[in-house]
Amino acid sequence: MTTEKIDGVTVTTKANVYFDGKCVSHNLTYPDGTKKSVGVVLAAELTFGTAAAEIMECVGGSCEYRLAGSDQWVKSGPGEKFSIPADSKFDIRVAEAYHYICHYA
Repeated sequence: MTTEKIDGVTVTTKANVYFDGKCVSHNLTYPDGTKKSVGVVLAAELTFGTAAAEIMECVGGSCEYRLAGSDQWVKSGPGEKFSIPADSKFDIRVAEAYHYICHYA
């Protein structure tokens, strides 16, 4: 099931802009202190680094991703998730806009 709406959160209005605008996100904070971000990656092939473990949830569009140490590209579409370990990197390849929620573990 694809998340379509998130209620009861505080949104940081200043955007996080990465890779010359190819990825833009906003931070969300839940009342219990849980943090997530919602954003979009535009057509590009990018490499991201993680501090904390992350779960990427696709809410629109699609991407292909490749985890550090792997040669395999895996497709992720609406309603699908993939996990990235802490202190790691992953490549993401997007042909059209990929809309996501990043769940920090």
